[in-house]
Order: sequence, then structure tokens, then C-alpha cells
Amino acid sequence: MATRTVEVANGVPALAPEREVTWPKRTKTRLANGLEVILAESHTIPKFHGELFFRSGNAAVADRSPGLAEMTATVVRTGTSKRASRQIEEDLRRIGADLSTNAGSDTSAISFGGLSEFVEPLLGLVNELAREASFPESEFERERRQKLEEVKLERTQPGFLAGERLRKVLFGAHPYAYVSPSEAQVAAYKREDLRFVYHEFYTPENALLILVGDFEPQEMLKTVEKVFGHWNGKKPETKTYAAPANPRGRRIYLVHVPGAVQTQILAGCQAITRKHPDWVKVGLANSLYGGAFNSRLVMNIREDKGYTYSPRSSVHALRQHGYFSASAAVRNDVVAASLTEIFYEIDKLRSVPVPEAELADARNYLSGVFSMGLATQDGLLTQFSTVALNELPDDYLETYRAKLRAITPDDLLSTARKYLDSANMQIVVVGDRAQIESQAVLFGDLEIYDAQGNRL
Repeated sequence: MATRTVEVANGVPALAPEREVTWPKRTKTRLANGLEVILAESHTIPKFHGELFFRSGNAAVADRSPGLAEMTATVVRTGTSKRASRQIEEDLRRIGADLSTNAGSDTSAISFGGLSEFVEPLLGLVNELAREASFPESEFERERRQKLEEVKLERTQPGFLAGERLRKVLFGAHPYAYVSPSEAQVAAYKREDLRFVYHEFYTPENALLILVGDFEPQEMLKTVEKVFGHWNGKKPETKTYAAPANPRGRRIYLVHVPGAVQTQILAGCQAITRKHPDWVKVGLANSLYGGAFNSRLVMNIREDKGYTYSPRSSVHALRQHGYFSASAAVRNDVVAASLTEIFYEIDKLRSVPVPEAELADARNYLSGVFSMGLATQDGLLTQFSTVALNELPDDYLETYRAKLRAITPDDLLSTARKYLDSANMQIVVVGDRAQIESQAVLFGDLEIYDAQGNRL
């Protein structure tokens, strides 16, 4: 195992050698009905955590209406053919368990956790929700009203408005362009829409069950077979989507919020997915640029300039496509200055090799964060699900740190030049037009929108 050697300076000793990381063995199988199962032992506490994933989300049904998979997941939890919502809550309390449902662009999921002695009743409830959700009319209406209030509130949030506009710009006619439904779309939701999504997505051939916790794998597998073995249903048909917009050249999109006292900046470009062989390199480049608290972007526009409290950058990996973004909420009078520094740091990373000491710090940071995935059952579950859902190699977790340590300054330079696409970054600024328009036009051709997404 390689170690990091640092000379003692100012009385600060060198870091200790990097510890070995031993990931729990995974037991993988597939039931006769097509359900993929991954089991991993973790005996730190007498509990277990699990997630039943469905490999379909909002993108797969965007042609019907944006956000339908998310609404379906929400209402799934509110009742089955055997239990009303109140009974579900009482049964969860009785066995000391937690359960939630959610959906994103590419997946829907039922997440749960509880004491190992109550594995079978908790898995039984999960199975019931996956097979026999009843979508009670009263619960559907309540959740729809709640969603209406949420989408109204979203229109007042600069971060949401910036993210919505950037996704539309980067993805165009692709379903990834839609991050949230409109009020009119939510008002038009019908129970039949949710039932359609449910019967299409919630099938064993479309599902992945991951369990991590205090159990013996073979005994757990018998329980899984007993509970889920009679479930049936086919995988949804594969859909073909339009190619992303992938715009060329810098362009500015100003979302006008009258009276805003600060401006939300979000700049982004197309990137890669988790399956791409360059993913680890892109993750390290992002960490150096703006993904860590001691990154160059933070040190520049937070610590040195004082333009913002929390600048950051991220690499967003969706299943079919990915994108890179940098964001900051800044004072209205420093929008142009902040954008100048955002691009200065990108261009510097694309032009000059990273010093070895800075690279070593970034490698150690990412290695440490990654290894923290071993600390809890939830953390292990997240890591295992990332590998399985993104179809990564079976040894991805075991080899990640070695791949990270092997990255050189030249590797990073070529990675930044390839994926931190400075010349084609799309820039969204959300704020008061009168305060920021003259600054925004300095960076490219300008389009202006209101908070409802209408072009002005």
C-alpha cells in the first residue's frame, strides 16, 4: 500500500500510512422472476438497511408528463390493498423500522431499515408496496395539492431557477431537460397516470434489491426468496431519446427576479457518465477546481475575494449523459468579477500542470471521503448501489484508491482540457436584470427569461 510522505514542518508531523480498506463480500444472485439481489454483511449494529430500486425514473415517462415517477413513488407509500396509510405507519413503529420512497431522473426506489430480528415483516411490507399499492383517491389528492405548493415555492428559489434553465440549455429535447413539472402539469395529474407508471416500472425484471446489515447471507437469501419469489412482471420497453442539445460557444441566460439582492451563478457543460473510464480523473479534477472546501475556486472567490460564502463545482452523472457545473451566489455588484475568476480557475487547470503536493492533498481527500463509505450500513449501501446501478466493474470499490493514486499531473491536465469545456460553458445568472444585465453581456450573447421560464 502506498503511503504519503510529508516532511515535518512547523511542528506538524507527517500523515500516517494510508490504511487498508476491506470491503465486505457481496453475495449476488437473481431470482427466477428476474429480481436481482445483492447482499452484504455488516455486523456493527443489530440492524439492516435496504433499498429496492427500479431502473426507471422521471426521464422514462417525461413524454407523458414531467415528474410522474416522483409523484408515483410518493403515493405508493400511502396505501396498499391490505393496509391503509395509518396502518402502514403503525406497523413500522411497532417493529422500529423506517421506510421512504423516492424517484429521480433514472430510478425509483423504496428505502428502508430496521432491526435484524424484524427482517421478514419489513421485507413483507416492501413487497406489498411494490406489488399491491392502491393509490387511494384521498391520498393522491392530498399529495397533488402538496406538490402544487412545492412547485410554486420552487419558482421563488434562485438555485432551482438556475438549475432548471441550465438543464434545458444543455439537454434540449432530451428528457433530462426537465427537472420539475409546472403547476399546470401537476394540476393535470390523474391517478391513472400513476397507475400506468407503477405497472410499467415496478416489476421484478426492472428491479434491484440491495440489503446490507447484521445477517447471514444464505439465511437472508431464503427470506428474500420466500417474500419476493412469487412477484412477477416484465421489464419496460427500452425507449429512444433525442440527443442532448450540446450547445457550442458561451452564451448567457439571465433569469429576471425583480428586486433580488444577490445573484445566483451557474455555469455548465456536457461531461461523462459513471461508466466512462475517465470518471475517476474527472472527479479528481473537479475536487481540485471546486468540489472540495480547500479547492481553488473556494480559495479564490470565497477566501481571497470574499465574493461568496459557498462556491462549488460538481460532476453530475445521469445514466445516459453527464454534465459539469460551477455555482456561486454572489453580490449583485460582483457578478462579472466572479465569472471572471470562475473561468480563470478553469483555464488555469486546463493550462498549467497541478503541483504534485496539491495533487497529493486532493488524492488523499478523495480517498478519505471514499473510505468513509465503510463507516455505516447506509454508506455501504450507497456505494454498492452506485456500482450496481451504473454497471461498474465488480472490483470498482476495491481498485478505486489505486486508480486515484495513479493519476499524474499530466493526466489531470489532459482531463481538464477534455472535459472542463471552458469555451462552451453555458452561463445562467438569476437576479435583478437592472443590476446585472450590463455585467452578463460581457461573457456572451444574452437571453433573458422570467421565473416562469418565458423568454423576455
